Amino acid sequence: MNPHTGTKPATRPKDEPPTLDRTTFGHRLRSARKRFGWTLAQLAERSGVSITTISRAERGQLALGYENFTALGRALEMDMNAMFAGAGVKPAQLDGPVVTRAGKGVVYRGLSIAYEFLGTTAAGKQMSPIVGTVHARRIHGPEDFVRHAGEEFAYVLSGEIDVHFDNGEVLRLSRGDSLYFDSRLGHAYVSVSRQLARIVGMTIGESGHMKSAREAPALKPPRIVRAKAEPPAKKRAARGKG
Repeated sequence: MNPHTGTKPATRPKDEPPTLDRTTFGHRLRSARKRFGWTLAQLAERSGVSITTISRAERGQLALGYENFTALGRALEMDMNAMFAGAGVKPAQLDGPVVTRAGKGVVYRGLSIAYEFLGTTAAGKQMSPIVGTVHARRIHGPEDFVRHAGEEFAYVLSGEIDVHFDNGEVLRLSRGDSLYFDSRLGHAYVSVSRQLARIVGMTIGESGHMKSAREAPALKPPRIVRAKAEPPAKKRAARGKG
């Protein structure tokens, strides 16, 4: 109870998902970097993310896009579930079914999508499932395109989206439509319906099988060796007489 106003402090509704705010995320990112004893420049070199971006993210001044926080996770050799798990929750190895109740994923508002991360208590899982609310309304420039190793799947729960690719292709997806693609191709999601679109998304890193299939040389068609035709009977006979 506030003694000055006589009101109770605001509480979060029970059905509202836990949110990982920028400040908390920044603290976790900084702690992970410090455990390696790295400077901002060293992490930037290892991750490919600029020093300015890392610094602003650590101070809670910038929301990272999917490409950047996955790149930082790889550089820090860190399971991103640990970054997005709820406060005080330590991810454990996947030794049994993991249930995420409706509305109980961990929400992080990225640059163009508000991600609700699912199954965050399972460490080392191969897939990264999310429910996303696409809040981007247009493409501002090349920096909006995301690229990362592996493959990506998206299923539209409600609304409509345009998926832009950096090769100029644009695909319109409505409720019930889905898309599967190589996520190394630059891509960006934009809501085009009146209400912000919601999607179920799934990413998976590039496995050894994927890499082998991608790098394998194209198979050449087998060479056809034709049998030499037998000479006509008359010619064979003539050769025999000679």
